[in-house]
Amino acid sequence: MNPSVRTPRVAIVTGGIGGLGTEICRQLAQAGRQVIAVDLPGRAERLDAFRHELADLNGAVVFEPGDVSQFDSCGELIGRVEARHGSVDILVNAAGITRDTSLRKMTPLQWHELMRVNLDGVFNTCRHVVENMSTRGFGRIVNLSSVNGQTGQFGQTNYSAAKAGVHGFGMALARETARKGITVNTVSPGYCDTALVAAVAPDIRDQIISDIPVGRLGSPADIARAVSFLTADDAGYITGANLPVNGGYFMSF
Repeated sequence: MNPSVRTPRVAIVTGGIGGLGTEICRQLAQAGRQVIAVDLPGRAERLDAFRHELADLNGAVVFEPGDVSQFDSCGELIGRVEARHGSVDILVNAAGITRDTSLRKMTPLQWHELMRVNLDGVFNTCRHVVENMSTRGFGRIVNLSSVNGQTGQFGQTNYSAAKAGVHGFGMALARETARKGITVNTVSPGYCDTALVAAVAPDIRDQIISDIPVGRLGSPADIARAVSFLTADDAGYITGANLPVNGGYFMSF
């Protein structure tokens, strides 16, 4: 091997074939990363579309099935990735689900299903990469939260709690790993032009847009740009931060 040729950093993106996940994969690949998009295996139609969308990247993004809600499954996933591609340098946790209803109607199943993916999933993946990152002295972890984790949202006590927890987790892990060359940051998207928002009733969607100071929904590229920035090799002095990407919908000091 030519020592002057640098091996690409290996990046895992959970929820990698979702609306935001696909664009995050694209931008990381364009930044020179070898990207592994992780998602549930049973989404054949979406996976075909994902592969078609990223066909121009010539193999810089590959799919790997995995269930972030299962601790042992995540360990097996990380083992497969490292055997095939090398050590994981970058982890982006973008996997998430919703189970919306008011608290007085919420079932324990709706609470626990969401927590297992949106919060336990962050623990499960981080726990399996942080040791090797520490040993090598380099790592970039970005966890996706949400503006609703900052503001709360009607009918989302489970989602808002999990997304607030994501940043609390990240701040604590950032303190544990800062001297190991690992940064841990949060990106909190606002309302974006994704299938989830497109399904909202037009009058409600119009009201949401009118409340966004920049006057539009975010795009997946807006979110991916923030993730790419925080995972750069030279972004080593930013850790424990929450970067809101919400068009000014929620501002705080």
